[in-house]
Amino acid sequence: MTELITIDRHIQAQQRQYPQATGTFTKLLQDMALAAKLISKQTTRAGLVNILGATEDENVFGEVQQKLDVYADDTIWRLNDHTGVLAGVVSEEYDGIRTIPERYPVGNYVLIYDPLDGSSNIDVNTSIGTIFSIHRKFTKDRDAVEDDVLQEGKRLIAAGYVIYGSSTMFVYSSGIGVYGFTLDPSIGEFVLSHDNIKLPEKPKYYSANQGNEKYWPTGVQKYIRHLQGLDGDIEKPLQHRYIGSMVSDVHRNLLKGGVFLYPGDIREDRKFGKIRLLHEAQALGFIVDQAGGYASDGVGNILDIRPHSIEQTVPVFMGNRKEVELAEQFIRENDKSWLRNYAVYRSGVQIEAEVLRAVNGDSHSTDDTDSVGDAKTAKATPKKDQGAATKKT
Repeated sequence: MTELITIDRHIQAQQRQYPQATGTFTKLLQDMALAAKLISKQTTRAGLVNILGATEDENVFGEVQQKLDVYADDTIWRLNDHTGVLAGVVSEEYDGIRTIPERYPVGNYVLIYDPLDGSSNIDVNTSIGTIFSIHRKFTKDRDAVEDDVLQEGKRLIAAGYVIYGSSTMFVYSSGIGVYGFTLDPSIGEFVLSHDNIKLPEKPKYYSANQGNEKYWPTGVQKYIRHLQGLDGDIEKPLQHRYIGSMVSDVHRNLLKGGVFLYPGDIREDRKFGKIRLLHEAQALGFIVDQAGGYASDGVGNILDIRPHSIEQTVPVFMGNRKEVELAEQFIRENDKSWLRNYAVYRSGVQIEAEVLRAVNGDSHSTDDTDSVGDAKTAKATPKKDQGAATKKT
């Protein structure tokens, strides 16, 4: 008979590999698993209770908040605000860093999360998910500050995601492999179902929103033609599968093999990508890397990027290493102008210059620049309390 391993037992077993561990980090992962159970319960009942549909508010990225978005965000926060484990959280639904209330103790970790990725799919009963990552706080302040948050993905101590679909699955890595647990509703426990996940050697799928193809740089368009086998240069074309929920698409490709891409394009609000570096790309890139794959922004390893803003976005290519490195090659050979512009943004040089102009009251500063400047010092504020002036485009 197969050994029954719950997620709590698995996390504790991994903790024993570190004799100096205090159990604090273990508690954080266990609380995230509990949050997943509570959110899963609501997603399966969403059509029966008043939790479907949109609110009248928007998140910090200008996206209309769904009711279940708000519930998921509140659940994760309420499970973690008082435990003494965290020094702050960064949520896609809040602007800036949300600090721990003064009445509670603080810890040495920072939690970054997207409470409900793909939430626009909620009303049509398509898979959605939670994405999270954990950094160690290293500054001396009581509360987490931007330096604690704006760390490279390679410095993450753990990351994971939860899929809410035909079943609920919790996938995580603490840097020693990737493990998947499926929720057994009969006992209310996550049970190990996917041990030491590795990307299959041969890719099967590619996932991209081809409705945007006409906006993509030339190199990306040629790369897609290559994956489709339209140029006759591969033996077996990859099949196209796209759900519109990044966590779901990456999860499928993680298990079956393939590549997920969401490139930058020629539109002003998407020229350097749409995927959030902190909330989404770092966490999923960490998981893919631990499973033997590779995550790139079309230039290099996403986990090597030093973030310059909490709201920073990046182009994303992640999955089987060979296919992702080929995307980088197509971009190098065909999109030199885009690469020059993106290199400035990627390094943060342009952002810092714009912030300085805004601080100095330069009349040439743009509205977008002011938004970046505000983000450098803003305390976490729910979008519904900010008003339309802080909408990001």
